[in-house]
Amino acid sequence: MNSLRRITAAAACLLLPTAGLVLTAGTAHAAGSTTCSQSHLPLPDPSCQPGAFNRDVTQATIGSTICVSGWTKTVRPPASYTNKLKAQQIAAYGYTDTDPASYEEDHFVPLELGGAPRDPKNLWPEPRSGNEQASDKDQVENKLKQAVCNGTVTLDAARSAIVTDWTTALADLGLE
Repeated sequence: MNSLRRITAAAACLLLPTAGLVLTAGTAHAAGSTTCSQSHLPLPDPSCQPGAFNRDVTQATIGSTICVSGWTKTVRPPASYTNKLKAQQIAAYGYTDTDPASYEEDHFVPLELGGAPRDPKNLWPEPRSGNEQASDKDQVENKLKQAVCNGTVTLDAARSAIVTDWTTALADLGLE
């Protein structure tokens, strides 16, 4: 009987996307339904995007990964992947402005700090408007990468600071 339940559960997981449903935290939600909160802005909802790391990037490998000029281009996912995900996530956040151009599909843990390139837990539709914009976070990411690569800050400290609150990450690490 346990085998039959496992087969049924596996089949259901395979059929949910076909039915327009997504399995999240043990429950099925209609694709496009609001499941993420905007209350954390300018950060993503941590229950939806807690961040994720690229296992190939560690303190020991930064010299052959993130600190190599152009490395992020080798791991950046194609727009065909991120644009589709962005549309789904704009709906999940319940944004009233549904124009994809109003958002940057952002890596919460940036590729510059060894964030997971394709993991939806690390990608979210970051608004290009408001007091704290996507372009502001990009500047923080670049400064943190520079600090990691020149040995001022460890990779773990930079990752922790940006995930905790990218708007205070530089000050928290004494980089401002």
